Amino acid sequence: MELFPIHLLFIVVLMNRYLLGPFLRRLKGRRFERVDDTYRPKVAIVIPLFNEGQGIYHTVRALLEQDYPRELTEIIVVDDCSRDDSVAWATKAAEGHPNVRVMRNPENMGKRKGINRGVRAAEDAEIIVSVDSDVVVEKSAVRQLIRRFVHPNVAAVGGRTFVINRHQNWLTRMIEIKFHFAQKWLKDLERSFRQVMCLSGCLTAYRRSVLLELEPILEARAIAGIPIKYGEDRFLTRQIVKHDYETVYTLDAYCFTAAPSTLAGYFSQQLRWRRSNLVDLICGLSHAWRLHPVITVHYVSQLALLLAYPVVIVHNMLNGEFWDILAFHFLVIGLLGFIYRMETRYLPEDRRVPAVSFLPMALLMPVTYALFTPLALLTLDSGSWETRGSPTPAQAPSPAPLTSNSAGEGTPS
Repeated sequence: MELFPIHLLFIVVLMNRYLLGPFLRRLKGRRFERVDDTYRPKVAIVIPLFNEGQGIYHTVRALLEQDYPRELTEIIVVDDCSRDDSVAWATKAAEGHPNVRVMRNPENMGKRKGINRGVRAAEDAEIIVSVDSDVVVEKSAVRQLIRRFVHPNVAAVGGRTFVINRHQNWLTRMIEIKFHFAQKWLKDLERSFRQVMCLSGCLTAYRRSVLLELEPILEARAIAGIPIKYGEDRFLTRQIVKHDYETVYTLDAYCFTAAPSTLAGYFSQQLRWRRSNLVDLICGLSHAWRLHPVITVHYVSQLALLLAYPVVIVHNMLNGEFWDILAFHFLVIGLLGFIYRMETRYLPEDRRVPAVSFLPMALLMPVTYALFTPLALLTLDSGSWETRGSPTPAQAPSPAPLTSNSAGEGTPS
């Protein structure tokens, strides 16, 4: 296998993502992001929780500051048998707020089943907003998500995520730029056809009726008989599209999350995401032909690149041509860094990072593909949350146990 075909495939993917998407968005103009400011449904914000510690306190408090009507908003925290002080912090955040409930699962069920439990508990809600337990949501985010439900076939609306610790070190700066392109550019093509294939669990709103319709499929998700707890956001989005609903993405609703600040944390995250990508891209081939033809080509090219890329890297290393492909990476990453600098030049200094911060991606990208794609293929039946561990001595002290606003469900033992 020569170097040229992978370059050609890489260029096809880049053209689909970076050129065709923005072109279609500009061509459609105002139709691209229609809104309905008269729509005011009852909303339940569901937060799956596991070993988050004090972070859940800040997540709930930020959601209490939303500019969406308080009487139409309920917050439901579903703890999945955390082994740290997460429930105590969640209960403290709920104190004095009757619209906040803290629930505990009877056993560790995984993120998706935890969300499903929260969905079932929100009997009066029309829209479910799923929020990760480690994010801080901007105060207009819920309203911005809701106004995108312009007709009944829109089943899900996703928001954008920024890195809150972007200035911590070289890795978090690199991830901030990666997030910029992954969200502002890479989804443009799918946004144009209202078939966004992955809406982040960090911040996404769903029609409750659709979640209930798909609940049997979501609850039964398994590989080789082992329940899968990773990649639930990608799997759910794909199922929504598969059932002929529309999925929408907006840059106007956003939240902040902490990115991994160590290579160990980053690699753990990438392995989990790689498993999710492989499982859903492969499983999605059974119905990819039902997508818009442009999205189908885009979808298949992503899978082809994901599978071919590590083979080419290893091939080049064995033939002593690794420096050729590495030089190509630096060329592409350098160009993207320049584009990032131009697009963010109007932002305040604290909201952007130096463009050169993206250069380490030129080395990390081939390494993660060569190592983690095969490893992900061999560990697809992993059932771990991956990114949540046991509490550490450095963790913030627990607040005093408080009584929950949910008839005692959240009272720490």
